[in-house]
Amino acid sequence: MIIKNNRELKSRYHELTGGDIFIGNLSLKHLKQTLLIDMIERGIRCLPSALAQILSSSKAAQAFVLKEWMLPHTRVIPRRSDLLEALNAYNKNGIGPVITKQDGMHCGHGIRRWETMETLYSFMALDPSNYPFVLQPFQEQFTDVRVIIVDDYVESYTRSNPHNFRVNITLGGTDSAYDLSAHQESFCRTVMQRGKFPHAHIDLMVLSDDTCFLSEIALNGGIKGARISREELDQKKMALLEKLASKKN
Repeated sequence: MIIKNNRELKSRYHELTGGDIFIGNLSLKHLKQTLLIDMIERGIRCLPSALAQILSSSKAAQAFVLKEWMLPHTRVIPRRSDLLEALNAYNKNGIGPVITKQDGMHCGHGIRRWETMETLYSFMALDPSNYPFVLQPFQEQFTDVRVIIVDDYVESYTRSNPHNFRVNITLGGTDSAYDLSAHQESFCRTVMQRGKFPHAHIDLMVLSDDTCFLSEIALNGGIKGARISREELDQKKMALLEKLASKKN
């Protein structure tokens, strides 16, 4: 059995058996992780993979699992004691301004800059509801590159904003075409392979020496600045997932 949408999944969930396939992003927000684990345990295959769906919905999960490809000293801060440990480590390494990424927030709304770790700690100590979050050194000079990959379709463009370090186009940023190198594409596909992403929207930080780091990855994302339309992109994603399902079924 192949299930292709969330409505059908909900109505036939308890009929599923090992070898059945669900195609799509699970939309049951508060039950998502529970149901993905349950389907894995029952031998039900998910496309995109359960891992990709979890990573796509959590910046903290990404920073933990995909840390190898992120900016050095990137950390997940799940509780106050971890923040104190990070404070010591950052100060020891002479790291000044930092940024935090709040889990579950998108379009740059959850990204904040702090001039010192002490300022960050003083604020976070007053509001424990902000945990978990991602902590990174503030990187002032870099090129922000959005990469869209679906099978053999690859598109990339830069995003910039001289008035705000948040470069999201929805927050006033502008885009321009970008020629992705073979090395950068290989970097993106390696990250996708580790996170079991069949397709992805990837944000890269490219430094002046062409070193690149992963900023974020998602199964879906904004396409302002892209040449491809949302309809065409969604069609490519579904065609890829159906092709993968036919190979596994």
